[in-house]
Amino acid sequence: MRIGILGTGNVGQALASAWARAGHDVVVGSRRPDDPALLAELKEPVAAGLRIEGSAAAVSHAEVVVNATPGTASVALLQSIGAPALAGRVLLDVAVGFLPDGTPSHPVVSLGEEIQQAFPDTPVVKTFSTIDRGLMVAPRSLEGPSTVFLSGDDPDAKRVVRGLLADLGWSHDSVLDLGPIATARGQEHFADLFVAIAQATGTYEFGIRVVPPATAAP
Repeated sequence: MRIGILGTGNVGQALASAWARAGHDVVVGSRRPDDPALLAELKEPVAAGLRIEGSAAAVSHAEVVVNATPGTASVALLQSIGAPALAGRVLLDVAVGFLPDGTPSHPVVSLGEEIQQAFPDTPVVKTFSTIDRGLMVAPRSLEGPSTVFLSGDDPDAKRVVRGLLADLGWSHDSVLDLGPIATARGQEHFADLFVAIAQATGTYEFGIRVVPPATAAP
């Protein structure tokens, strides 16, 4: 599958390299693709031979666009690319926005919802906003199973994203569909609890799991 990754930070790099290893055709999109300093920063994608293009070129290449940009800048960047360029492509949104004081930038309506409202012809699926980048690409690194969530309005887009998660090692049983894109609020608002858990445990490399009630004995 052709994937365009918007965002050259740690999350974007980790996902780009992992999906490339899984056999996908990945292009990394940047606002400064020819900057030598950027190329020096992108050690893993460059080592993997991935193409570094402008953001618009990465979108035009892609069947699936991954938004791994800072959440406070995501909508503006996508608007600079334009709704016609994004129309019909699945947009996998992993971003969470934070203000300079560390508080969430979307305390009421989630970033995922904002993107979907701004681009109604682009099916948006929210995932991965409850875990660190290391776990995104290595779910089997934990002592036990973990849960990852999906939010989105389009069933076909969710099926595509499920397939991409499976390519990273996430089993079918580990993926919980929360429902429409409005449920992205729950994913993004987990950020405060995520930080508290990380501080309490001393690591960001942890997962959470939804545990159903025990089945009553017959």
